[in-house]
Amino acid sequence: MFVLKKDSIEYENKSLRLPKELINRVQKLADSNDMSFNKVVIQCIDYALEHMGRENTD
Repeated sequence: MFVLKKDSIEYENKSLRLPKELINRVQKLADSNDMSFNKVVIQCIDYALEHMGRENTD
């Protein structure tokens, strides 16, 4: 199960283009958990990478 954490980590800047609907969904999740958009995106990506099938990790 995906659970948001409020940890502090080191950052590096990287630009991404995301669909507006995805931005709206993530922003709503961030707002409802009193977190930054960036922290929610990081945790979503980390969760997805940790739960990928092995055939996708090579």
